[in-house]
Amino acid sequence: MYTDNEILFPHYAIPALRNTRGQAWAELIDSLAGKSETSVEVIALMSLMIELNGCLACETDSYRAMRGCAACAQQTLRRFKGSDAELINLYEASVAKIRDLKLAPVE
Repeated sequence: MYTDNEILFPHYAIPALRNTRGQAWAELIDSLAGKSETSVEVIALMSLMIELNGCLACETDSYRAMRGCAACAQQTLRRFKGSDAELINLYEASVAKIRDLKLAPVE
């Protein structure tokens, strides 16, 4: 009945985000493809997606959750009103925030 969904945006859903925006976004997603889920850059993207998607308020029986994390994130990115440059700036701010927290090993 339920598709694959998680409590927070999962690492395995990152490749599904590649074609949701323009070339710069696709290149960012491609650059993260070979990184482990514990790298600062991947954690930063996951953190950004958790914020943009509203994962903390997601309920497992909600329509969003039943569609799955990847579909929810794709829809969120398609609906994002800012430019790709703004989205990438949000990602870069997330990287800086994670580095400041020193939660993840720097690779």
